[in-house]
Amino acid sequence: MGNFYEDNDDLRFYVERAIDWEPIVRLTEHDFRSPDGPKSTAEALETYQDVLALVGGFVADEIGANWRALDAAHPKLVDGEVKYPPVMEELFEKLASLELNGLNIPRELGGLNAPVVLMQVTNELFARADVSICAHHGFHGGMAMAALVYSVLEGSTTFDRELPGISSTRFQHVIDDILAGGSWGSMDITEPHAGSDMANLRTRGVLGEDGVWRVTGSKTFITSGHGRWHFVIARTEDKQGDDAFAGLNGLSMFLVPAFDENGVRTHTTIDAVESKMGHHGSATVGISFEDAPAELIGKRGEGFKYMLMLMNNARIGVGFEALGLCEAAYRMAKAYAAERPSMGKTIDKHEMIADMLDEMRTDIQGIRCLGMAAVQLEEIAQKIDIQLRFDPPADPAERERLEKRMKRAKRRARELTPVLKYLASEKAVEIARRNVQIHGGAGYMVEYGAEKLLRDAMVMPIYEGTSQIQGLMAMKDTLMAAVKHPRTFVRESARARWTSVSSRDPLERRVAKLEVARNQSVQHLLSRLAGHKLSELRHEPMGSWGSKLSHFDPKRDFALAMLHAERLIRILADVQVAQELYAQAKRFPERTEVLERWLERAEPRTAFLLTEITTTGHRLLRSLGHETEDVDQAAK
Repeated sequence: MGNFYEDNDDLRFYVERAIDWEPIVRLTEHDFRSPDGPKSTAEALETYQDVLALVGGFVADEIGANWRALDAAHPKLVDGEVKYPPVMEELFEKLASLELNGLNIPRELGGLNAPVVLMQVTNELFARADVSICAHHGFHGGMAMAALVYSVLEGSTTFDRELPGISSTRFQHVIDDILAGGSWGSMDITEPHAGSDMANLRTRGVLGEDGVWRVTGSKTFITSGHGRWHFVIARTEDKQGDDAFAGLNGLSMFLVPAFDENGVRTHTTIDAVESKMGHHGSATVGISFEDAPAELIGKRGEGFKYMLMLMNNARIGVGFEALGLCEAAYRMAKAYAAERPSMGKTIDKHEMIADMLDEMRTDIQGIRCLGMAAVQLEEIAQKIDIQLRFDPPADPAERERLEKRMKRAKRRARELTPVLKYLASEKAVEIARRNVQIHGGAGYMVEYGAEKLLRDAMVMPIYEGTSQIQGLMAMKDTLMAAVKHPRTFVRESARARWTSVSSRDPLERRVAKLEVARNQSVQHLLSRLAGHKLSELRHEPMGSWGSKLSHFDPKRDFALAMLHAERLIRILADVQVAQELYAQAKRFPERTEVLERWLERAEPRTAFLLTEITTTGHRLLRSLGHETEDVDQAAK
C-alpha cells in the first residue's frame, strides 16, 4: 500500500520545513550534551525522518492492508481475561519488535528519547491505517510517559547534570515493564454513573492502618483496561458543600497494578469487554477494584490536577488520531470519485462532489496546522518546566526568560488544545460521513470500508472529553480572560478592527475580520451574562468591568454562554487556524493558497455563527427557567 508518511506532502511539509525543531531538539537533548545523543538538530531530524518512514511503511503494509481482518477480529473475555485473535497478537508482536513503545522515553531509561511531536505524527500515521490499533498502541508508550511525568511532578525523580539526564524515577519498574513489551497501562476515570461529572465519582481510596492505600469501585469504558498498570482516580475526601464542583477537591490519583509479581490477577476483575460500534481492534472494558493495593501519586486531593495533565496530552493525541482518520476517509473518497463514471465523466468532476472534496482537503490541512502548533507549544512548555526544575540556568536573567517563555507556551497551548480536539473530532465524523455519501450505495456496504471509517469516527467527539466539554472549556477560558484582563481585550479588539480596514495585505485584513467577529461574540456574551448582575455594565467602558465583577460566579452565571459554547468554539477554530496559516504563509509564500481556501470557507461560516450567538437562545433560556429580564432586553 505504499508509505503513509512519504505519500503525504502536507505532513512532510511540517516535518521537513515548518516545525521549529531547534528549541524542541535542544530541550530534548539537553543542548546536545549527551554522549549518546545527536550532536545537532539536523542529525536528530534525519533520525526522526527515518523513524517516520519506517512507521509509514509498517502501518501501510501491516495494518492498512489488513483492515478487514482487524475489524472482524474482536477481542473477547475468556476465563476472566481479554483474549485477542491471532491476527491481533501477531500484529502487536511485530509492533513490539519495532521498539516504538519507548519512543518518547528518555534514553537513559531505555527509550529512544524522541520528542512528543514525533510521537503525535506517528499517531496520525497509525490512525490513518486503523484508529483502534492506534489507540491501543498509544496506551503503551503513553502510560509509560505518564508514569515518568507524574514522578517528575511529585518530586520523586532525580536528575544528574553530569549525564545529563534522569538518574532515578519512582515508577522505573512500570516503564521497564512497558518498554519490554510485557504489558501496558490505562487511564481509569469514567464510572457507570459519572462520565463528565467527575465530582460525583464514587470509587474510593482508603488509607489502611498498615499504611497501604486500597482502592475499591468500578470503572467503565476503559480503553485497553485489561493491562497491568492502572492510573485510577478515586475519592479520598468527602464532598464539602452543595456546589456541583465541590467534589473535585476530594479526588486523588493512584497507580494500581492489576497483577502480582507472578502475573496473577489480584483484587481486580474484568467485568465485560464492550461490544462497540467501531474501534474493534481496541479492547474497551469495565473493571472493578476490590481493596486493590495502590500507590498514591502526589498528595491526596490532587487527583483532578493530575488527571487534567493526562487529559490535556490525551486530547492532543485524539486530535492527531482524528486527523489520521480524516486523511484515510478523504483519500478513499477521492480515489473512488476519480474512478466512478457518471453522466459522461467521473464524479470528481461534478461540481458538488468537487466542492465536498475541496472542503475535506481544506479541513484536513487546517486541523493539521492547529495540531502541529498545539503539540509544539505543549512540548516546549513541559520541557522548559522540567529544565527549570532539574537543570536551571545559572544566569537569573536566563531563568526569567525561560519562565516567561514557558508561561506563554502554556497559555497558548491551553487555548489551542480544546479547539483542536473539538475541530478534529467533529470533522472526523463529517468527513467520514461524506466519504460514505460520495461512495453512494457502495459506501453503505461493508466490503468497501467507508462505513467502517464512519463507525470508527463516531467515538471521537465522545471520548477524552466530549465536544460539549471542549466547548465549555474554551468558552470559560475565553470569557474569563476578557473579564480578568478587560483592558487587554479592549486593546486587542481595537487592533483587530483597525487591521481589518487599514492593512495593506488583503489576507491580513480578512484574518482580522474573523478576529473582529470573535471579539464581537465574546463581548455580546459578556454583556448578557448573569442577568441583573451585568445589566448595569452595558453602558460602562469594558476597561472598568474587572473591578465590578468581583462576585461573578462563572459556574452559575454562564447560562447564555453555555448555550452558545459550541458556536463560540467553532468561531475560535476558524480564527486560530486562520492565524496559524497566515503566519505560515508569511514564511512560506506557497502556503498562501491553503490560507485562501480556509478563509473562503471560514468567512461565511463565522458570520453565520456570530448571527446565531447574537440573535438566538432567548426563548430556550426562558423555557429553562432562567432570569428573563436581561434575556428579554437582549432579544429586543
